[in-house]
Amino acid sequence: MTDATQTTALPRTRGRRIARGLGAAVAALVVAAAGAGAWYYQRLDHNITTFAPEGIASSRPPVATPAPTGGLPVNVLLLGSDTRDDGNGALGGGDEGVGHSDTAILLHVYADHKHAVGVSIPRDTLVTIPPCLLPNGRWSPLRTNQMFNSAFTLGEFAKGNPACTQNTVETLTGLRVDHTLVVDFKGFAAITDAVGGVDVCVPNDVDSYGIHLAKGRQTVSGQQAVDYVRARHGIGDNSDIGRMLRQQAFMSSLIKKVQSKGFDLATLLPLADAATKSLTVDPGLGSPFKLAEFAQSLQDIQLSDIQFVTLPWRFQGERVAVVEPDASILWNLLRQDRTLDGQLTDAGAGTGTGTTPGPSTGASPSPGVSPSASPFASLSASPSASGTAESGSALLDVPVTVHNAALSGGLAGRTALALRGKGYTDITLGADAKARSTTLIEYAPSQRAAAEQLARLYPGAELRAGAADGLVLTLGRDSATPSTPDLPDATGSGAPTALPSSIPSGIADNTRPADTDLCNDLSFG
Repeated sequence: MTDATQTTALPRTRGRRIARGLGAAVAALVVAAAGAGAWYYQRLDHNITTFAPEGIASSRPPVATPAPTGGLPVNVLLLGSDTRDDGNGALGGGDEGVGHSDTAILLHVYADHKHAVGVSIPRDTLVTIPPCLLPNGRWSPLRTNQMFNSAFTLGEFAKGNPACTQNTVETLTGLRVDHTLVVDFKGFAAITDAVGGVDVCVPNDVDSYGIHLAKGRQTVSGQQAVDYVRARHGIGDNSDIGRMLRQQAFMSSLIKKVQSKGFDLATLLPLADAATKSLTVDPGLGSPFKLAEFAQSLQDIQLSDIQFVTLPWRFQGERVAVVEPDASILWNLLRQDRTLDGQLTDAGAGTGTGTTPGPSTGASPSPGVSPSASPFASLSASPSASGTAESGSALLDVPVTVHNAALSGGLAGRTALALRGKGYTDITLGADAKARSTTLIEYAPSQRAAAEQLARLYPGAELRAGAADGLVLTLGRDSATPSTPDLPDATGSGAPTALPSSIPSGIADNTRPADTDLCNDLSFG
């Protein structure tokens, strides 16, 4: 990598940055802007800030290749800046100065553009920061064993160094980052005001470090929304890990709110104005038309088809270490455009991969994992939803609602992922239930056979008629993980589906489906 030929400040002034915990919904706010006339388009165009392309590394992972259907997977890096500059101190407190990227989510949109996974990267994760462009036009030396969020501050640019964070993510993951978006406190507050507030759940009263939140379900916007996604002390074990769970829940709720409001001009134009004022983006998204085109590519993704997962991690003193081989398996799944349980979406089916396998830089696949094959040796092909055999798809298609009554954080999410690995297609996560020692399966009168099949995964579970629709699985302390007897696959062929144990624990234990109940699994520790 050679030195830049001229000194350049990475952020270019045409607006501000994107908010912490925002997610894919932000870009969707500008879809209708082009139809509002040239004046409004120019207003939005002047709102947007782009960062200079000179800071993006020249040696990068390969560009994805098209899936059989012609679709392309897209990787979007979403960053939240905690800078107190430019009036952000009024919302965040503290002194002015360059912020860190305390929120980082890599959103992988699958080639079918109907499914997505958001990977949260803990701010304290120890990573390698590759050479990054500095204000004097030179490149920094490679740095090892650095906190992830420090990449954003490298060079102390007034508006941060998003290109350096993008380079760091590509080195860590071996995935090419197609787009990067950044937001600050002010931008985040404005967007939550523009959507009329976002529904959240606070696990307990919070009164710490200037943040005051009341326990329970509520709608927040502005300062309260900023406080919700910032809150770390006074909840759970006061760690950043627990805060990320709440940020994932917030993103899910924001996406749901935007989708529920519809896409009429009266709704979208104020949102587009607020969003573009907040955005700092890569040059590839540096105009309202480019943002609108990107947003339109995401409009078919339903909340039930979005998963959040935290990078497999463990504490290393006061910092966070990456857990291997689980992390490499996760990145390998996404490089192959596979879901978290190793399956191919419709766009990638028939080839074994939707992207160019293997990175040119960064992490390599875990030992023994072929880039062109499923990373789970025992994982079968994705069950077809077209079968009709009573012993197969008809039972696997019955809706299942999962409640956690086991006093084990994250169990409902892990169970949902495991059940999907067994072929179940319609799973909803409900709120945590009152603690119980044994697992309970309630069923609608017409779903006795489906309840009995589900019970084969939970020996000793109590079966009880009474559910209004489908099945209700309430996990007791006896169900840390489902048992693994063979179930017929959804084609009715009788062949066993993949076993949940095939999914690495570092992935399964850290997964939160976007349609999880607001109050489910919100506290770590």
